[in-house]
Amino acid sequence: MNVGQDIITATTEIFSSMLMIELDADEPIEGSGGEIVSNITSMIGLGKDVRGMLAVHCPASVAQDITGSFLGMEVDEINEDVKDAIGEIANMVAGNMKIAFAEHGKDIEIAIPTTIVGKSFRTSGMSGANRVVVCFAMNGDQFMVELKYID
Repeated sequence: MNVGQDIITATTEIFSSMLMIELDADEPIEGSGGEIVSNITSMIGLGKDVRGMLAVHCPASVAQDITGSFLGMEVDEINEDVKDAIGEIANMVAGNMKIAFAEHGKDIEIAIPTTIVGKSFRTSGMSGANRVVVCFAMNGDQFMVELKYID
């Protein structure tokens, strides 16, 4: 299983089909590294055969563009609509990752998204977990999808 490529496939398909936005993906970063620059992050816990979390990290401008594409209107602040939209993107990517892991005999349960808004935060825990981060370019800016997991 190529987790980095599965993240790229899941994310680009969602953006192409749901938002009509074509993304460019960087090479996946495995292990530590890849500084997370984010104003809004939505995380989804994973359980059962694969435990961990999937997160979508966005600068405010990208989160607002994504939300505007969902709603078909201009969005100029981080509000409840933006939190919901980024949570839904994380939910859809996690759903596609669930399918990818199922093809390799792994059953995953997905939690409800949790969204964090701010400029400086860290997540910790999951010592020894696998970590894959993929940066995506959208409208001249970037956002990241991160998967930390133990299988």
